[in-house]
Amino acid sequence: MAELMMFRRDADGRDVELSSSTVALEVELQRRVEAGLQRMLGVRFLASEYPTGPWHRGRIDTLGLDENGSPVVIEFKKGSDSGVISQAVSYLSWLESAHHEFEALVRKVLRAEVAESVDWRRPRMICIAADFSHHDRVAAQRLPERIDLVRYRIFDGGLLGLLLVDSVTGFPSAASSRRGRERVRAVDGVPTAPVTSSPAGVGTVPECLRDLYAEMDEALTAWGEVEVAPLRHYIAYRRLMNVASVIFRPKHEAILVYLRLDPDTVELEEGFTRDMRGIGHLGTGNLEVRVVSAADLEKAAPLIRRAFEAA
Repeated sequence: MAELMMFRRDADGRDVELSSSTVALEVELQRRVEAGLQRMLGVRFLASEYPTGPWHRGRIDTLGLDENGSPVVIEFKKGSDSGVISQAVSYLSWLESAHHEFEALVRKVLRAEVAESVDWRRPRMICIAADFSHHDRVAAQRLPERIDLVRYRIFDGGLLGLLLVDSVTGFPSAASSRRGRERVRAVDGVPTAPVTSSPAGVGTVPECLRDLYAEMDEALTAWGEVEVAPLRHYIAYRRLMNVASVIFRPKHEAILVYLRLDPDTVELEEGFTRDMRGIGHLGTGNLEVRVVSAADLEKAAPLIRRAFEAA
């Protein structure tokens, strides 16, 4: 099991490990994470203690919508609880039967256009607990649903630490996969070709960008555990949150990469990098990097590294 450790420097300049603990009450952890939900997990808040009705007979700790438009159920455990996985499955089952109810909630809390773009192909469960057993992790690996197991600790000085210890990507149903294929017919009006040898397993990459994307994918997956999620309008490279989003522009033989980096920390170069704050765009991330050649990709490598090191 991965250990979460934190250090501070003492008066002599030596690193001293901070002691850690768990919360006294589960609700303390829940309220704190809910207050910083979008910054911590990339999830927009919808509801707290949401009732699932007489059949499922439960209350979802936190209900939200992630940055990719996927419904999110979040459950908190102050310690470790072997029932967290079965609870996750129960709530995801409720979610599958409550599309209209969930979309009505999104419409009420966020906006009507957000409700219309909810992506039901990849509903997501986030379990936040002090620890997870080996059996929890094995059980999660056997499930088709997408589940993130996140370990927390409270450190001296009130610091909160979150560590993603396992991320089970799941797999879409045949019907969901079919709906996804029906939506993706062309990019920029240019037909896409199946690429079964793509490193990311993406089924539709424009023919003219296949080789460049293969190198891009290698650069984006070189920094440890990274989930590659082909979504409706872009390909997300994520850990707990999206670190990069890839969009194809075949008419210009270009790949646009949106990185989770502060544009103020980058020396922008016209035609290569752009500050996207306040500019609507597909994908997530405030820094756009335009790649049209292997030389551009080499130039983008330090920015990619920084984004993943900060994630």
